Amino acid sequence: MPDGGVPISEAEAAQRWAGAWTPAEVAARLAGVSAPWYVAGGWAVDLFVGERTREHADLEIAVPAARFPEVRDRFTEFEFDVVAHDRIWPYAPQVSDLTHQTWLRDPSSGNYLVDVFREPHDGSTWVCRRDPSIRLPYAEVIRRTTDGIPYLAPELVLLFKAKAVRPKDQQDFSSALPLMDAVQRQTLAELLARVHPGHGWLAYLRRP
Repeated sequence: MPDGGVPISEAEAAQRWAGAWTPAEVAARLAGVSAPWYVAGGWAVDLFVGERTREHADLEIAVPAARFPEVRDRFTEFEFDVVAHDRIWPYAPQVSDLTHQTWLRDPSSGNYLVDVFREPHDGSTWVCRRDPSIRLPYAEVIRRTTDGIPYLAPELVLLFKAKAVRPKDQQDFSSALPLMDAVQRQTLAELLARVHPGHGWLAYLRRP
């Protein structure tokens, strides 16, 4: 990482995320954007389930890295910070190229509103950040709620969550699993076996 940056503790970050937007709020801001963006993380599971199943510390969305400017242009009254290794830098290309996380900040309060992931891609093909050999058309990775909010398919959300399995990740798995169809379960099982061999969730996914 480059020199400089301002350290931010977990406690300070939690405090500054207290006013994070909801998926509906960010979707209203991004209405009409042609870039294939989507809600990620725990909120994506709740959009799939159809209700809020737990509290969320923040809101994460993702966009192809090359098309981040289309999203950035919708938030001209705010500032973006680049975040990595518990440090924050003001957004600049030489810094942003080294990490995928970009936090949108309200300059009047200093609070954060949405975490924008600038994700790898190959044109219109989504590329998994955890395993670049996993590549899918955006049309296959993005789902939409009945009111049109785009979110990452649950089998892919859970693939990302499988790395650490914090209590909230386990809760998201338990919330999503009963509603996932056979194809989604099979896809997640295959991807877990590939990226995280022997993962504890595989036993649940392989049950009849």
